[in-house]
Amino acid sequence: MTMTKQPNILFILADDLGMWALGAAGNHEVLTPNMDKLAEDGVWCDNFYCTSPVCSPARASILSGKIPSQHGVHDWIRSGNMNKEKLEPAFKDHPLFKEEHKAIDYLEGQTTYPQLLAEAGYVCALSGKWHLGNSLKPHQGFTHWYTIARGGCHYMQPDIVENGNVDFKEEYVTNLITENAIHCINEFSQGDRPFYLSVHYTAPHSPWDRSDHPEKYISMYDNCLFHSVPELPIHPNQIPTAPYGEGERRKELLRGYYASITAMDDGIGQLMAELEEKDMRKNTLIIVMSDNGMNMGHHGVWGKGNGTFPLNMFDTSIKVPAIFSYPGVIPSGTICEELISQYDIFPTLLEYAGIHYPNEERLPGKSFAGLLRGEADCFRDDVVIFDEYGPVRMIRTKEWKYVHRYPYGPHELYHLKDDPDEEINKIDDTDCEVIVDNLRNRLGEWFSTYVEPNKDGIYAPVTGYGQVNLAVPGLREGSSFAYKVDKE
Repeated sequence: MTMTKQPNILFILADDLGMWALGAAGNHEVLTPNMDKLAEDGVWCDNFYCTSPVCSPARASILSGKIPSQHGVHDWIRSGNMNKEKLEPAFKDHPLFKEEHKAIDYLEGQTTYPQLLAEAGYVCALSGKWHLGNSLKPHQGFTHWYTIARGGCHYMQPDIVENGNVDFKEEYVTNLITENAIHCINEFSQGDRPFYLSVHYTAPHSPWDRSDHPEKYISMYDNCLFHSVPELPIHPNQIPTAPYGEGERRKELLRGYYASITAMDDGIGQLMAELEEKDMRKNTLIIVMSDNGMNMGHHGVWGKGNGTFPLNMFDTSIKVPAIFSYPGVIPSGTICEELISQYDIFPTLLEYAGIHYPNEERLPGKSFAGLLRGEADCFRDDVVIFDEYGPVRMIRTKEWKYVHRYPYGPHELYHLKDDPDEEINKIDDTDCEVIVDNLRNRLGEWFSTYVEPNKDGIYAPVTGYGQVNLAVPGLREGSSFAYKVDKE
């Protein structure tokens, strides 16, 4: 099982796709045949975690290999996506752009793996969501650029950036992203350079009303009972701006959520078919992942880490689906049980591409390419996962999870071995004092190793309402935030 040349890389990133929301994860109600097939043909990761349970920080960490307190993106990007004065006259006064400020490249000065791939001869393309600022021009080694003007968009009338211009399309955005990605694959098949293609769907992010998705997908779930999702009372810390509901409203929302997943799965099937037709599948590493997890009633929460306030670190918020498929290199039908994080993606892709990065030792992640190839080497000597969302930090071992909220709490401790659903907070259990002290010390030591002091999330007033490019008095230089705005 060896590679004869640099592999093509197709990186498919979903938006708010819960790890539980695929057939490959044991969900017998949602229809995801193409993602399930990829899992059968490759590796399904049972314990893969985002670096932060919200969009923009997680995406920045995937690309840079750094934690949020290194790259400085701590919340979803609310503004800084565009310069309004550069929009076409017809859009300058559009209500969707009324709160846009000066465009910011939130990854400016950061080294990302697409940059390194481009320098090594790859042609790099983006089709879909960017949400890391200044969306009107390509960034980070990408030469093909088809994205969304803001962070998210309406499914049926998306604001699409193409050739530096914004245009409102009267088409389903999932189909548009797929069609553009297929166009890229067709173009790449006529050249002799390896490609890296990021296909970043907006699905299955809200909205989930019936009118937001094609009827052929919605109707697939008209008779679904949604036993695959717990029906619980609404969590007392549920934020009011997220879509949520009980009874029939719950079913309506889940119907739209599942429909958007199946529509995306259809698009993934089309991408796989295009690779096969162009005889490129045999030399293409396909990755399917989500930016963060998602609760659709789990724990009584609707949303991810900012579905509640205080912000939460439930496994359903931070665990993401992760599939890796590469014929002849990655053994098929493999389930990986190791704890892996998105900050491990950077070194893994570079290893697959045969690229040496001299500064890797300054990054928190480690390549898990050996695990994907079925090698018996130990991935990590000390298997621990860390996560952060502003002043909320987490350490998770195979047996325990500790959540620390700076400066005053409340803190949480879960014995995952006996309580995998995180229902019993043992933080006040006197029998667990030694465990808490140990995990708290390890948490502090790890973050002190990697945090950039002027980008430290502990000092950022992150509330889940979005990061903007407006100064906030008293905040350390490097990040700024908004308070009373719509949720991502």
